[in-house]
Amino acid sequence: MIDGAILVDKPQGWTSHDVVAKIRNFFRLEKVGHCGTLDPMATGLLVIVVGKGTKLSNSLMCGDKRYSGEMTLGVTTDSYDAEGEILETRTVGDINETQVKEIFLSMKGDQYQLPPMVSAKKIGGKPLYKLARKGITVEREPRLIHIYDFNFLTFELPRIGFDLKATKGTYVRTITHDIGEKLGCGAHLSMLRRTESGDFKVQDAIALDDLLKLSIQDFEKRVIPVYRIKV
Repeated sequence: MIDGAILVDKPQGWTSHDVVAKIRNFFRLEKVGHCGTLDPMATGLLVIVVGKGTKLSNSLMCGDKRYSGEMTLGVTTDSYDAEGEILETRTVGDINETQVKEIFLSMKGDQYQLPPMVSAKKIGGKPLYKLARKGITVEREPRLIHIYDFNFLTFELPRIGFDLKATKGTYVRTITHDIGEKLGCGAHLSMLRRTESGDFKVQDAIALDDLLKLSIQDFEKRVIPVYRIKV
């Protein structure tokens, strides 16, 4: 048995479940899970737990998350990100860095956020995105989130780069959608990379392609044992 956690740098286009299934089958492991879903479009840190490490999943998922990302102004989508259907295009207009920085600052702290319909959140045992595909919209309960840091990185209209740290369960694409509405031109999330999850950092992660080149012995050497994991 191999017990603990391994940090994986998830590639774009893979679901978190895809990564779990690939690792489970490739290394022939019985128990494998992940701590915090990343959308297929997103890349970056995915904490994979194996063996007895799976018992720590809930605790590890509670950690705060940090992301680097990019929003594109002028285009809104049904999923609030680049993978969704385009709903509307608008003129970006005369927007300056000061306006954007003020909005970023105003969004720090506690706030209630409504999960988007195109998301993996389950209501009545069914993921919302499956209902959305059928054209069904259901009521969702807003949840309390907290944004610790929201830093402006780049300003090359229509794209704006940012760094954000928030509590678990925060939908970054909802934040970018809300910013687009505040600016009056609409926006969607065009890039997202998770850089931190709790005490773990993406710098310590291994790319999935490189992981799948390892022998089972070398795989085990990269696993953080349960006794070393802070919860």
